[in-house]
Amino acid sequence: MIALLLVAPCLFLGVSYAQFTYPAQLYSPLIQQKILKVAQSEPNPAQYPQYTDRVEGIWQYFAPDTWTTGFFPATLYELNTRAQLCGLRNQPDWVTMARQWSAAEVPLEQNSTVGHDVGFLSFPFVHELAIDPSNQSAIEAVNQFATALAARFNPVVGCTRSWDTADPTDFEVIIDNMMNLEVLFVSESLTNNHTLRDIAISHANKTMENHVRPDGSSFHVVEYNATTGDVIWRGTAQGYANNSTWTRGQAWGVYGFANMFNHTGDMNYLETSRRMATYFLNNLPENGITPWDFDAPLVPPRPADSSAAAIVATGLLLLSRQEASLKPSNTTGADLWASAALKILSDTTNLAWQPAWQSLLANGTVNNHYPSANNLTGIVYGDYYYIKAGNDLVTMGLSSC
Repeated sequence: MIALLLVAPCLFLGVSYAQFTYPAQLYSPLIQQKILKVAQSEPNPAQYPQYTDRVEGIWQYFAPDTWTTGFFPATLYELNTRAQLCGLRNQPDWVTMARQWSAAEVPLEQNSTVGHDVGFLSFPFVHELAIDPSNQSAIEAVNQFATALAARFNPVVGCTRSWDTADPTDFEVIIDNMMNLEVLFVSESLTNNHTLRDIAISHANKTMENHVRPDGSSFHVVEYNATTGDVIWRGTAQGYANNSTWTRGQAWGVYGFANMFNHTGDMNYLETSRRMATYFLNNLPENGITPWDFDAPLVPPRPADSSAAAIVATGLLLLSRQEASLKPSNTTGADLWASAALKILSDTTNLAWQPAWQSLLANGTVNNHYPSANNLTGIVYGDYYYIKAGNDLVTMGLSSC
């Protein structure tokens, strides 16, 4: 079964992924120049870039109590990693700036409105612990955010609640929450509180069961009855339709289940990530550009989402590393997913690399629901995963700086 599954993406568009190389823009000095300029202009009081306007690519800033706040300081940590991987000289002190930009998150450890997205808020502190495992402020942040996420767990449903609802019996879970489970594993490693791991596994199992369709596509939202645990509705909040596949949600799933396999070794998670990745690749249009939703009509033109592309590329690279970790190593699968990531990065760069903008990439879609649609923008998490993908390629020996 695995062999058949892994062959399918090889036939995607009749193209051999092996012919694709990484885009040079992944390592352009413009990346450091743009991000340094933003980092040196930190607002007071603190605000964080989330997305740009559609015309000039100017960052729009938001208060710290926002789900995307952790991405810019995490980006600064990734540039520190880039400097080390590439042996770059005369670099700014990325770590000091990252710590400064993380400071306004500290009050959110005790009081925030982001709900399940405390996992995303934890990203800078997880990066910090990779540099200084004894940093008590980072340890406290990770543990507090993990505690907040664990408090949203309902053992009857088997998941952590994503969005709060007026009716507490309506228990909504979105596939994005697969990305927030990482903070539970990091906190478990710090505290030996294995309940955190159990919560993550339960949540992932329920998501695997109820969000992922038999063909590998996914629902964005599953609503449970909090009292009985029964599924009462499946649909979308950010995709085209309840039965469609929102690409950013699909990308979260590819990454999230590969990450669950990384933490647990459970082959069900690896198989799920493979199925979701296969669906993603086999439903890309001929031009290779990731749309906002795979099932959105072509007329009027559906916008692209460069953030979904950057996320899934990073997820495919993680999946590739998991294939390589098998014993014996699945080198065919590892090469396949890595090559697919390179193609997506190349196609996305050709479309969305925007030297004149403050963001690295344009053509991101925050949402596409009119009249409040927000598309054709730069997005902070798109830039973060674009840089991370470049770093991962170097670490994997698939590119040079």
